[in-house]
Amino acid sequence: MSVTEPPVSAAEALLADGTTVLVRPVGAADRAAVLDLHEHGMSDESRRMRFLGTSRRSAATVADRLCGPGRAEVLALGAWADGELVGEADCEATGPGGSAELAMAVADAWHHRGVGTLLVEHLVHAARKRGIHEFVADTLAGNRAVHKVFSDLGLPVHRHLDHGEIRVRVPLDEDDEGYLRAVEERGRTADLASLAALLRPRSVAVVGASRRAGSVGRTVLLKLRRGGFTGPVWAVNPHTGVIAGEPAYPGIAVLPGAPELAVLAVPAAAVPGAAEECGRAGTKALVVLASGVDAAQTRQLVDSCRRHSMRLVGPNSLGIVQTDPGVRLDAEFGGAFPLPGTAGVAVQSGGVGIALLERLAWLGIGVSTFVSLGDKCDVSGNDMLQWWESDGRTDLALLHLESFGSPRAFARTARRVTRTLPVLTVDAGRSDAGRRGAASHTAAAATPTVTRETLFRLAGITAAHSIAELVGAAALLHAQPLPDGRGRVAVVSNAGGIGILAADACAEAGLELPPLPADTVAELRGLLPAGAGTANPVDTTADVDPAVLRACLDALVRAETVDALLVCLVPTALVQHDADRPLHALLDGPGRRQLPVAAVLLDQEVPVRYRTCADGGLLPSYTDPAAAARALAHARDRARWLAEPPSAPAAPPAADTAGARGLVDAYLAARPDGGWLDPETTTDLLGRYRLPLATAVLARTEDEAADAARQLGPLGHEGRLAAKAYWPDQVHKSAEGAVSLGIVGETRARECYREFQDRFGDRTTGVVFQPMAAPGLELLVGAVQDEVFGPLVLLGLGGTATDVLGDRTTRFAPLTERDLETMPADLRAAPLLLGRPGAPGADPEGLRGVLTAVSALACDLPQVVEVDLNPLIARPDGVVCVDARVRVEPRPSFDPYLRRLRGPARAGETAAPGGTGEA
Repeated sequence: MSVTEPPVSAAEALLADGTTVLVRPVGAADRAAVLDLHEHGMSDESRRMRFLGTSRRSAATVADRLCGPGRAEVLALGAWADGELVGEADCEATGPGGSAELAMAVADAWHHRGVGTLLVEHLVHAARKRGIHEFVADTLAGNRAVHKVFSDLGLPVHRHLDHGEIRVRVPLDEDDEGYLRAVEERGRTADLASLAALLRPRSVAVVGASRRAGSVGRTVLLKLRRGGFTGPVWAVNPHTGVIAGEPAYPGIAVLPGAPELAVLAVPAAAVPGAAEECGRAGTKALVVLASGVDAAQTRQLVDSCRRHSMRLVGPNSLGIVQTDPGVRLDAEFGGAFPLPGTAGVAVQSGGVGIALLERLAWLGIGVSTFVSLGDKCDVSGNDMLQWWESDGRTDLALLHLESFGSPRAFARTARRVTRTLPVLTVDAGRSDAGRRGAASHTAAAATPTVTRETLFRLAGITAAHSIAELVGAAALLHAQPLPDGRGRVAVVSNAGGIGILAADACAEAGLELPPLPADTVAELRGLLPAGAGTANPVDTTADVDPAVLRACLDALVRAETVDALLVCLVPTALVQHDADRPLHALLDGPGRRQLPVAAVLLDQEVPVRYRTCADGGLLPSYTDPAAAARALAHARDRARWLAEPPSAPAAPPAADTAGARGLVDAYLAARPDGGWLDPETTTDLLGRYRLPLATAVLARTEDEAADAARQLGPLGHEGRLAAKAYWPDQVHKSAEGAVSLGIVGETRARECYREFQDRFGDRTTGVVFQPMAAPGLELLVGAVQDEVFGPLVLLGLGGTATDVLGDRTTRFAPLTERDLETMPADLRAAPLLLGRPGAPGADPEGLRGVLTAVSALACDLPQVVEVDLNPLIARPDGVVCVDARVRVEPRPSFDPYLRRLRGPARAGETAAPGGTGEA
């Protein structure tokens, strides 16, 4: 374990039945709880059927072992439910080889709820951090419960039977995809169980319902009753006995039954007390509508929810809607009850939610579930994705998320969900404020926009830049087939001008207008009148006959070079007796052809709507060619993403990880706040990952500068050297005039050293001399540890103009084999990097090696928060880094896939990122 790693932290997580437990280390103060668990919480049979090593220990011995003076040798975790210890799991090293003996105990009343599996998951995470590579345990052959825990865990299990006893070995492989899938599935099951009371409640109470017309509480109460909720609806108000002609109750405790869902429409100051009262009464889910709930009140609210196993939407929520006819839950104070349908909507902003629902209503797209997440203290976008994946009703997901808790886990869930239904989002918060004050080119490039775009690309999420764009893309994806991933579009119009505008819009959206095949052109000429345009775009002329227009569309569908159709129609004076005649040509045909079809109707009153075709199919029509083109581009991107095969992680390089970790630990031990590594330590660290670095010498005197010139001169291109003044926490050397190139000979090296001393004075602690590399393509390769998104790897054009050129691409680490292929191709400078006729590109294997090494370093060492290799000189015969900077700071490792619930930070704590994959 790294010396910079903190002790194991506490985390709240869900059991298989949706109950919340607190998982935390067992300490000296827990001796009585451990004794009670082993003496009274378990039957004799349960104690006998534990692991053999622990079953032979008395309860007092176990308590001494876990809570006594020698407890430091044992890694022990407990699960607490409302203050009661319901299970514990522990391990103790058996020798220097990295093996540890595993033990576990679960109270009889808590069997078959996933306590043991959850504890072992968290113990695996903690054990890995301590350098434990394998769990071992002895158990009886007939101990089915224990064997099921191992079998369900998802890790490889090796068993050896000897005289009725089984020796179990479990390697703790951090890269085991099967284990991650198993953890993910357990988290999904627990999440769905916990959400049932929120999204399919059997009873609802409105706490804070009022007699005052127009109040939030009264509005929600009336909506619930008038919307046809299928269960009982109770009003809670201590100041009146009747609201809207129905009984009101003074408190939750006196209701006829415990409401599964409570909607809190009380002032912010009353929220914590109301939540606690609901929890004590047995409520399982809360929707908190109040805004202005401060940090202390929020902490109390979340504590009550965790203690009483309640899921929470809000605070600052608009409410929730479930249109399932078996539920009909309308617990919000926004607009009208949405049309029932198949679109799931989850938003952080209530205003965005209202706008989305209104625009979906224009289209006629109904809603399955609507959740206004508000401040998102618990229920998140990831929760909703998992619900929609499993509810049997949702086939389109729309998200608006302003923040992320654990983007890696969110991306993993979204990647799975988007295989079966489109997931669309408004990319909110695209500010470039993150550039301000950035100390390295890599950090400057890792803006909020870049990291979010990287996340969405990884997850296969369709990201729009506005609500209008989101709804436009949803309209096409909901009603039309996907195009081929090449995005080749044929534009058809009855007026040349609008066709040209549409062609331009397609080009700006990254779509291609290919030349039509000769046989297709000949067929169009045979159909259309003289003067019609039969290239792409196709101009049918204004008075085209509907049957002819349909025949033209059919011919284009058969063309092998076309993946989608964009049909632009305008009313003309030639058809004033039937202004809709061109539209009828579309609607009289099938609504769903082999290719996606989008229409542009300039006289349409709303930005996007559906037109119903003769066969009942839906055709999306837009008022703006650019909106239609963007929708087709989003459909093309989704088709490409679905066609991508899963890619294996790139093979890690041969690296001295332990030595690198030792360097970082030593630096942080001497400088607890972190900082930029000096050139010698930077070279040492990067060398342990086999990165190709130019030889460098740090000269601290003028004589050492001359020695460096004599030593390095023969290695430089044409005998020339580069010199760089160095001082701690240096930012951009070139901008400060701290770089001198083309140095030849010892005399010039001495002169350069003196010049830097005169220019920078006492700031300079030395001058770095390097042999100059032969000319090549200057690249930037870097990594940054984003506090929310985790490690990102960046590739782009480098050199002093890297920020001006802005030609970069990013991926999350660890990189996959496909990432290594696609990152160079993403750059505008790809022809220079990959090569073109007569001009060979950079050494591909050398660049792959650098990207893989930087990715591995970023994953292995979370304390390395910035790596900046700029420039990396890339030539056909190899790559070499001629300048590198590394910054470290104290940073704990974080497992994004460990099951835990998110929560606001307590005083002095940092909020744990999301648990079930929160986003």
